[in-house]
Amino acid sequence: MKIYLASPLGFSEVGRAFYTQALIPLVERLGHEVLDPWKLTDAAEVEAVRRMHYGSDRRDAYRRLNAQIGEANARAIDRCDAVLAVLDGVDVDSGTAAEIGYACAKGKPVVGYRGDFRLSADNEGSIINLQVEYFIRASGGSIVETIVDVAGALALLKRN
Repeated sequence: MKIYLASPLGFSEVGRAFYTQALIPLVERLGHEVLDPWKLTDAAEVEAVRRMHYGSDRRDAYRRLNAQIGEANARAIDRCDAVLAVLDGVDVDSGTAAEIGYACAKGKPVVGYRGDFRLSADNEGSIINLQVEYFIRASGGSIVETIVDVAGALALLKRN
């Protein structure tokens, strides 16, 4: 299967390490193709905008880049067979939540991975934000709490 990886992990050094050294290799070892949103846009292009001086030119460059990134990510979700979403944090990352909702609307199953033991739910009836959890489960997916359980959850999707 083609698996789109939705997560905020590319924003931090420690997140990138887990993402590139644990999560991507796991999905690839399982025989799936990874659609990595962090590689859909040229890193040099992002860095060029980051290095611009603060002001209207930088703002306008970010606006163009943001639209390009959003479109690339949406098209990758359109091409995927399933989404694997990292749900860690006090609240699910807003971009990841948006990708989950988009994937569900497009009929793509979503597996959520939450290795974070902190409470993050609206109430004791959910694991994370109730709406995000609803979209994951409505998509035919599930939420797992260990990286080891990702393999089984993706295998269930492949069978369905």
